[in-house]
Parts: sequence; structure tokens; C-alpha cells
Amino acid sequence: MKKIILLGASGQLGSEWQHYFSGGDKDIILLPYTSGQLDVTDTGGLSDELTEQQPDIVINCAAYTNVDGAEEHREQARRVNVKAAADLAGLAAKLNFTLVHYSTDYIFPGRAGDRHSLPEGYSVDYAADPINFYGRTKWEGEEMIRKFTDNYLILRVSWLCGVYGSNFVKTMLRLGQERPKLQVVNDQWGSPSFAENVVVNTQALLKAGKRGTFHITSSGLITWHQFAEAIFQEAGMEVVTEAVSSEQFPTIADRPHFSKLNTSKLVGIEQVKLEDWRTGLKKMLAQLKGV
Repeated sequence: MKKIILLGASGQLGSEWQHYFSGGDKDIILLPYTSGQLDVTDTGGLSDELTEQQPDIVINCAAYTNVDGAEEHREQARRVNVKAAADLAGLAAKLNFTLVHYSTDYIFPGRAGDRHSLPEGYSVDYAADPINFYGRTKWEGEEMIRKFTDNYLILRVSWLCGVYGSNFVKTMLRLGQERPKLQVVNDQWGSPSFAENVVVNTQALLKAGKRGTFHITSSGLITWHQFAEAIFQEAGMEVVTEAVSSEQFPTIADRPHFSKLNTSKLVGIEQVKLEDWRTGLKKMLAQLKGV
């Protein structure tokens, strides 16, 4: 019998994890905590709860993910993404549990030219060089984990999309119902990570006894504009999409022009299921119809 604590249980990945275990697994005890139930920035409260529960695995889906907000609320972003990660790593070492932690493609430099020099994307060991504060905090959080424990899985994802929470796919579907024409940036390249696939592959890595840092995303390389076009095509919606540059949509935080994650480290691991981005999109749209 394994006891799993799930932190950030109401977010995209947290909700997907709850759905994953909803079928019932007599060998698993899942204890989900929303941020309101257990604040990861409350060092004492976090320590007390984990010490009492004595989990085998802690899955940390809690994060400060507002990229623009992180520029303006730096201390809050640092508390959630760095300090809480350090606290969890220290507790993992002390209480002997496996820490599963999610990170991001935004730790990489995102140079436009890297699309040509790194066609398969950034490898796990490629030098981090974040271009915004959010990316910096996620990288520093990773470093804290590696500093304080060896019993961890750090899983980087990109363009996260899923049935639960807010994401690009659901935003496009909503806007497509409201407007006949949309402008979407066409100079940022990457590939979506679908929440269901992230959870399935995380579980496969756990079952295989893997530790360390891995990338989980779909195969293929597209722009946000190409992604939007595919969403409307697969959903059978007649929406005109205009390709525009990032300069036409200025944001507080800089965004990477290229953030493809190289998933070659996953190849050959039993039960890992990598999928093409369009396959993942079709599955997500089918699931949304059933919600």
C-alpha cells in the first residue's frame, strides 16, 4: 500500500491526477490538498502535515504560473516556486519520500535561432538561461530540489493543456464561439504537453523506478497560430486566424521564440507513451465533449 500526497490538487495537473486515480486503486491511498487546504509556502504547516502522514510519494503540482504576474509579484512567485520546492526537498530527505515536481520549458533561453540549431529541442542537460522571472524561479526551484535530495523526479512540460483548468485550447474554443476572426502569434515555436499524457508518463517513470530530470511533451513542432488553426479544424469550427508577430501582442514578461523540449531521454522506458501533438489534441477535444 502506497500513500501519495498531491499538492496543488485543484490545478490542471492536480485535477488530472485526481481523475487518474478516481477509478480506484486498492494499492494507493491518495490524499489531495488544494492550496487552501495546505499552503506550500507555510513551512511549519507543510512539515507538520507531511510528518504526520508519512507519505511514500509527494506530487507537487503547486506553482506560481502567472508569467506576467511573476514580474510584478516577485516575492510571491519566489515563495511558491523556490522556497516551497526547497522545503519539500528537505522534507523528502528527512522523511524518505519520493518528490515529484513539475517544471517548465521557460527555464531555457528560447532563442529564435535555436529552432534551426536544435531541431529536436532543448535536451534535459542543456544550459538553463531563463528570459523572464517566472522561468528563473522555476529553475531555482529545480536547483533547490537537486541540492537537498536525490529522491526526486523533476518533469518539465511545455504549453500545458488539459480538460481541467484554463489553457490555450479552451481559450481558443471560447474565443472562436465569440469572434469570427482571431489574431494569433506565429513566431513562437514549441509543442503542447497534454495533461493526461503527462500524468500517464509520470506514473510510468515512477513504476520504472526512475529518478532525475525528464521532459514530457508531444512530438512535432508548431507555432501558436498553427496550433489554433488545428484546434478549429479538429473542432469543426469556421474561424479565420490571422498570423501575427509577438510585437503585436506586447506582454510584461518576455516569451521564448522557441521552447521545444527534447524527449529522447524517455525512449525505451517501459510503459512510457509519447504521442504526436495532433493526436493529443484530438483526444483532448473528444474528452471535452464528454465533460
